[in-house]
Amino acid sequence: MDNKTPLKEIAKLFLKLGVIGFGGPAAHIAMMQEEVVEKRKWLTQQHFLDLIGATNLIPGPNSTEMAIHIGHEKAGWKGLITAGICFIFPAVIITGFFAWLYKEYGQIPEVKPFIYGIKPAIIAVILSAVFPLGKKSIKTIQLGIIAAAVLLLSLLNFNEIFLMFGAGVLAVLLYYFKLEKNNNLHSIIPLALFQISDHRFFSALNWNLFLIFLKIGAILYGSGYVLFAFLDAELVTTGLLSRTQLIDAIAVGQFTPGPVFSAVTFIGCQINGFSGALFSTIAIFLPSFVFVALLNPLVKKMRHSQLFSAFLDAVNAASIAIIISICLEMGSEIIAGWRTVLIALLSIAILFKYKKINSAFIVLAGSITGYLLTFV
Repeated sequence: MDNKTPLKEIAKLFLKLGVIGFGGPAAHIAMMQEEVVEKRKWLTQQHFLDLIGATNLIPGPNSTEMAIHIGHEKAGWKGLITAGICFIFPAVIITGFFAWLYKEYGQIPEVKPFIYGIKPAIIAVILSAVFPLGKKSIKTIQLGIIAAAVLLLSLLNFNEIFLMFGAGVLAVLLYYFKLEKNNNLHSIIPLALFQISDHRFFSALNWNLFLIFLKIGAILYGSGYVLFAFLDAELVTTGLLSRTQLIDAIAVGQFTPGPVFSAVTFIGCQINGFSGALFSTIAIFLPSFVFVALLNPLVKKMRHSQLFSAFLDAVNAASIAIIISICLEMGSEIIAGWRTVLIALLSIAILFKYKKINSAFIVLAGSITGYLLTFV
């Protein structure tokens, strides 16, 4: 197949996917498969599946990394940058627009009923995503025990980052001690440390936001929904962001196309305006570009490593536990009164009955229902 696909074609495709890409990473990847395998024949089915496997081996948003991988395969480092930026760009612009509206009008009484209805719907959306992820991630009794321990420790306010990587390291140690004979370690576990020199034109707040989101982007495994658990730990507990603003950011992330990570644009804007949104957005996505560029040659070795697989299995199980913990905490604050209970129950019932329904419709329905119930 031709590996010299014009950058214009790559840009056109991923801009389109960025605009219509509702429904989360699984939906995004399905759209990419249809476009690059079936329609354009850019990649074979097997190679596309290999790239999906690669995205599960490195931190970051899976669908964004798939876009970056495809761009790299078709046009080298120029394609990598073009595909990634074009896929992210529509979501960032749309989310930035919503962030501006929220900052200007979010506290006006006429808008509050809509936001009131969105919040319980978001809890339902996250739970509906957790259920199939949990069934897939918790494959053994050992992983179930690890997940339960992480859930308990998370509810006791232990740091989510340490819990996730602690779970992974524990699983690797357990696997190692179960080996009946010595095995050489052929896998490489990527650990990223980023050192960026200070510039006087950076404000202290933007510098802090950049480092926070760079760290999250560099170590975040699992579903995009795990992002909000990290944000709760890094921003809400430190007072940079209110939990209400975090939940509203989740709503905007669900309501807009493209990667869920674009919700960071909304959060950065609430904390420090346009510059905060810019620094936060660059920081959260930057590690994905670096990892895809550097680790692509090592993907096959990592993918076939049993030790690395054990590490990822435990991290994914811990991710599910952390999501549940955050849902319980958010639910205790949000779902109070018969209106929010009704919206949450209806949303859960619809999502579990009609599994293919787009979550954006649930968020929209929750918003409208919240508004209508204010007249009851």
